[in-house]
Amino acid sequence: MLHIIDRRFNSTNKSSVNRQRLMKRVQARIKEAVEEAVSRRAMDDLGRGGEVSVPKADISEPVFGHGPGGQVTHVLPGNKQFQVGDKMMRPSGGAGGGGSGDGSSDDGQYENEFTFQITRAEYLDYLFDGLALPYLVKKNLSKQESPKYRNAGFTAQGSPEKLNVLRTMSRARGRRIALTANLKKRILALQLQVEQGDLGIEERLKLEAELQRLLKRKSSLPFLEEVDLRFHNLTKVPNPATSAVMFCIMDVSGSMTQAMKDMAKRYFLLLYLFLERQYGKTEIVFISHHTQAREVDDKTFFYSPESGGTIVSSALQLALDIIQQRYPSHNWNIYVAQASDGDNWADDSDRCRHLINKLVPLCQYFTYVEIGVHTEKPLWLNYAPLAVTHGGHFAMRSITSVKDIYPVFHDLFSREKSQ
Repeated sequence: MLHIIDRRFNSTNKSSVNRQRLMKRVQARIKEAVEEAVSRRAMDDLGRGGEVSVPKADISEPVFGHGPGGQVTHVLPGNKQFQVGDKMMRPSGGAGGGGSGDGSSDDGQYENEFTFQITRAEYLDYLFDGLALPYLVKKNLSKQESPKYRNAGFTAQGSPEKLNVLRTMSRARGRRIALTANLKKRILALQLQVEQGDLGIEERLKLEAELQRLLKRKSSLPFLEEVDLRFHNLTKVPNPATSAVMFCIMDVSGSMTQAMKDMAKRYFLLLYLFLERQYGKTEIVFISHHTQAREVDDKTFFYSPESGGTIVSSALQLALDIIQQRYPSHNWNIYVAQASDGDNWADDSDRCRHLINKLVPLCQYFTYVEIGVHTEKPLWLNYAPLAVTHGGHFAMRSITSVKDIYPVFHDLFSREKSQ
């Protein structure tokens, strides 16, 4: 069996194949580092790539060593500076070689860690691995289509990343066989004539010269020519797209402290990146509310400071109105994600429960996330019976710190849940 390894270097004089092999070996460590970065990074850097550190033990290679027993001869280099009995000065720093003794460098990174860069696409791939929108079905396929690229054979021209190595090498080998078949027959015939002993000197020299010429011509045949190259040919075909819309509802009232708002925005930013990455055609509706609700753009939703009282039903009613006007449930997969600290006006609770009972039957999935120290807040008490009534289409979770954001997000949108 023929195995071909592409060892071409990329523009930075590094092998991308070796890099992918390394990432495959340490993908569990990379995924852990990416998940930890969610709670450490600023909101502006949440979706960017960056440095990832993995222990050197994970990238170590097996080595051969001598077993016990047997005769071992050591050859040690001599020196002209020290003699038997000489005393050596203690290294400065107290840890040998002037180190600090803790195995760390000046920038705080440990010397037993290997650090490399990952791109934004790789970062998001690891971050959203295993996630999906639950209960997503194809509705009204005839109205929306997104182009999809499909393999349509091979072509003689293309970009280097589309090169089919196996097909190229197969054509090169076939070309060499075809061009050298006649030469091999002639070379074999000349060799048989030369081996015969009844030739004259002049005739023998003539045959040997012709034989050398044919051998040189055979060896000069190129191993690979431009005519051998074959590239994957991709063609664009229509692909029915799934219509989906996500409603992001966030409480921006005065009862939400700045830390709570930051956690809610971080949660919604993760959701926004997830939808943008996994489902390019998914529409997103941002609704912020205090005593009144309004539909805003993404910049206002994530970065505009607001305050005021809390009437949650205003946001639920606005979401219901938008669904009825723009996103009919028989054409769209509707998802709603709500984040709040749980506070609400006392006389608004019954209206919220009534609106939820209207919204959930129209939705594929409704999630409520309560921000802050988990206590029996009004919204949580009103929503708890609904989680039992509507089964898996309604989910509730609580977030008490930044470290809880990604585990809660992963739990709500895990692929196992969607299946």
